[in-house]
Amino acid sequence: MYKNLVAALAAACFISPVFSQPAPSATPAREPLKVGFVYVAPLTDAGWVRQHNEGRLAVDAALGARVKTAYVENVAEGPDAERVIRDLAATGHKLIFTPSFGYMEPTLKVAQEFPDVKFESITGYKTAPNVAVANARYYEGRYLAGIAAGRMTTSNVAGYVAGFPIPEVLQGINAFALGMQSVNPRAEVKVVWLNSWFDPTRERDAAMTLFNQNVDVIAFHTGSSAVMAAAQERGKLAVAYHSDMRKIAPDAQIAAITHQWGKYYTQRTQAVLDGSWKSGSVWGGVREGMIQVDGFGSKVPKSVQAEVLARQKDIAAGKLHPFRARQPVLDNQGKVVIAKGQTLNDEQILKMNWLVQGVQGQLP
Repeated sequence: MYKNLVAALAAACFISPVFSQPAPSATPAREPLKVGFVYVAPLTDAGWVRQHNEGRLAVDAALGARVKTAYVENVAEGPDAERVIRDLAATGHKLIFTPSFGYMEPTLKVAQEFPDVKFESITGYKTAPNVAVANARYYEGRYLAGIAAGRMTTSNVAGYVAGFPIPEVLQGINAFALGMQSVNPRAEVKVVWLNSWFDPTRERDAAMTLFNQNVDVIAFHTGSSAVMAAAQERGKLAVAYHSDMRKIAPDAQIAAITHQWGKYYTQRTQAVLDGSWKSGSVWGGVREGMIQVDGFGSKVPKSVQAEVLARQKDIAAGKLHPFRARQPVLDNQGKVVIAKGQTLNDEQILKMNWLVQGVQGQLP
């Protein structure tokens, strides 16, 4: 009996080796890809930064827990941008989007220090093994908006509040003027240069100055909605840029040239996740869905809306090009810049350094 009791106790105290080993740990969850965005101005309800942030949110929506996105707003071009980009790379962000022309050089510099990080220089043009560039053909939207403005103006004088005299801005001014002139040969465009991307007070002042010079429709290439608010205040018409701004200028808005970054940002993030990311250059427009003209205001006749949308389809189909000359196109110094029957190629458009006839003023 004693032997049986000892055996029973031994059996009760014995722990099978199977259960004495710790349970195998589950496969560790893959850390989400950290994706950083650097914004040149504050994040507001509309404008350049808003559209890029909408692109960031599209990445979140499409890729969920596989990514963790973050942004830093109101970062000045230059040393501040370099510091912020470096901080993002140093804190584990393996993909960094830098959407501003002045971020190009800081992006390239930081990229050399972090060869395992992928960078997307938006509106830049210099690539590296770990730096890709992308831009949109904003000029296509400008041409379409010019058609609407040419139909809507009664003074035949449009205004344009411009940031910096870089090719991207010149493309927009010229395409807008050519779009107006395609339906209204008497149309002229007056330009005010700010040498700033985001300065709401000066943007508003420039718009008011133009309205005092017989301008009844206005466009802009700056980062805030101040020009739209000024047009609403003065009872003038305006073309929204970057975002639909009817909430800000419900009576003033003719149409909106909107930038759509979600598809591109998601595709590039997915490429990093699956290991297929490569440096390269993308320049997409209406056909690729990166540029769209919509958001027509209540004052725009249905016939004008239909005309603009029809020309938008023509651009998407390759039937219409804003810089294709049916007749010789002159700059505002009288020099032929597009010969009859010629279409500017991408290289020529990217190096544009002239203002078309009908645009008042000179390059600063």
